[in-house]
Amino acid sequence: MKLLSRSTVVFLCDIVLAGAAWYLSFLLRFNFSIPEDFVRSLWVTLPWVVGAQALVFRLIGLYQGIWRFASLPDLQQLVRSVAAAALCAPLIVLLGMSVVVPRSVYVLDPILLIILMGGVRFAYRAWREHREFGALMAKGKPVLVLGAGETAARLLPDISRSGQWRVVGLLDDNAKKHDRTLYGLRVLGPVRELERLAREMKVSHAIIAMPNVSHEARRDAANACVRAGVKPMTVPSFDDLISGKVSVAAVREVEVEDLLGRDPVKIDAPRLRQLIEGQVVMVTGAGGSIGSELCRQIARFSPSAIVAFERGEFFLYTLVEEFAEVFPQQRIEPVIGDVRDEARLTAAMQQYRPVVVFHAAAYKHVPLMEGANAAEAVRNNVGGTLAAARAAQACGVPRFVLVSTDKAVNPVNVMGATKRLAEMACQALAARGGTTAFSTVRFGNVLGSAGSVIPKFQEQIARGGPVTVTHPDIIRYFMSIPEAAQLVLQAALMGEGSEIFVLDMGEPVRIADLARDMIRLSGASEDEVKIEFTGLRPGEKLFEELLASDETTRPTHHPKVRIARARAIDDTLWLARLERWLSGVLPVDPVALRSELAQWVTEYKPQNDAPQPVMRAPAATGPDSQQA
Repeated sequence: MKLLSRSTVVFLCDIVLAGAAWYLSFLLRFNFSIPEDFVRSLWVTLPWVVGAQALVFRLIGLYQGIWRFASLPDLQQLVRSVAAAALCAPLIVLLGMSVVVPRSVYVLDPILLIILMGGVRFAYRAWREHREFGALMAKGKPVLVLGAGETAARLLPDISRSGQWRVVGLLDDNAKKHDRTLYGLRVLGPVRELERLAREMKVSHAIIAMPNVSHEARRDAANACVRAGVKPMTVPSFDDLISGKVSVAAVREVEVEDLLGRDPVKIDAPRLRQLIEGQVVMVTGAGGSIGSELCRQIARFSPSAIVAFERGEFFLYTLVEEFAEVFPQQRIEPVIGDVRDEARLTAAMQQYRPVVVFHAAAYKHVPLMEGANAAEAVRNNVGGTLAAARAAQACGVPRFVLVSTDKAVNPVNVMGATKRLAEMACQALAARGGTTAFSTVRFGNVLGSAGSVIPKFQEQIARGGPVTVTHPDIIRYFMSIPEAAQLVLQAALMGEGSEIFVLDMGEPVRIADLARDMIRLSGASEDEVKIEFTGLRPGEKLFEELLASDETTRPTHHPKVRIARARAIDDTLWLARLERWLSGVLPVDPVALRSELAQWVTEYKPQNDAPQPVMRAPAATGPDSQQA
């Protein structure tokens, strides 16, 4: 059993140091030869001065910190405490004692006290870190750290304490840092030297410690790791580090999303908060990839409630359970219903009165909707959108936002054609007038969504291959789910009625290159895991477009959002005819259904009528959420 607590030991140590500082002040004042008269002054005043200083230290709360983590804030607290304690000495001597103390002693004492107390604290921390950090540095897997900035400075002690890694050096492209040291570790050179250094130092892992640089720089570093044959690791994102969700030591393997992602999206958060805070927001298809992420992003702006409309009971239950854990203060109203059930939608909107409805419910899998399920795609994607939009208009919902797709541009598949027809239906409803502003947001494939190529490739690689790619030249635009959801919110804020917002999807990426990157990231080679080309599937394009040929765009104040001007629906009877067609019996035969659908969407060219030609595309790297 311990006789004294650690804080008591520290307190007693400071008492000794305070006495030593007072004694040294006299020694220095008299050049280490104290006259007899002042020897008496020293010993008479010492217990009173030290006792008063100790009392001040206690009252100020100097002993709440932890010595082993002594840092700059602790030093600042120490200086403030000593400064307050320094006032006690002259007051005690001048007001209560008949001895003389040189004035210079009153100046020397606090200076020496800060040096002694601060020095002992930091010496203790250095000893502890040498004992723990130094010992652990000799253990673990050898690793090189890419980046020698602030993140690396925070990373090195943390990861070394874990004992998992043994950092052997750092690399940084800033030539001014070369040959300098960080925690005793040398910056060996630029990142391009990784392959040579990894070979010479027998390193098989590298940690990318650059969360606040551009994505291109992080991607180049990850590619350098792949070329060097080392396993790339990365620290959490800059946003996660700033928010405190995770520590810098929470390194993880680099995933293909890290190679393909983009720089963080900046949205107009203050205006979005004005729109959403304290209001009700409704999301259809809330259990899906985009719908659930929309709910998460909306929760950041403190709505009074999120109405999660979803047909799938399990997906809705999963979302509610997640919110109970991650957003416990956020009210979420789970509503089970089919978006084709206009009465159910109307009842929900009348009950909760949302200020904006995000319509994300849709069938999106291209090959699955191309054959026998084509009629269901029409009923769900077109009929469901029309039902939700009519309900919003009837209930006076101020904003209705349709989540659409790049496959709606010059569509060659049923899924794309139905989404284009859904866009047209919203435009026609907007033309009728009313208080509801209808907007459409069009974007491409999203990383990690349901049906995404990345989990499929991961499964195939884990089985040893082959990795199946439909065509060597197939390319896709891509976007992360959070980025897509944030830009949908941004477009909703800007919508005034009938706009089709087109999101900046960046550069197109080649699926075959994506497969190769994933194989290399797994630690295998293309000789070990083969790539097999299986041919384009029904309804599949080599590339997707974001704008049709008869559309033009104009910029908005947001650099990643543009507005497309699609052909207007100026026939006042068009919507009534569409409603009659949807309420009738749709053809069971997919060829007949596609033929009828082409009469509604004139730009739709079914592949059974016009086979997709093989086209060469520029080299790129990336995913296709509809590709498998």
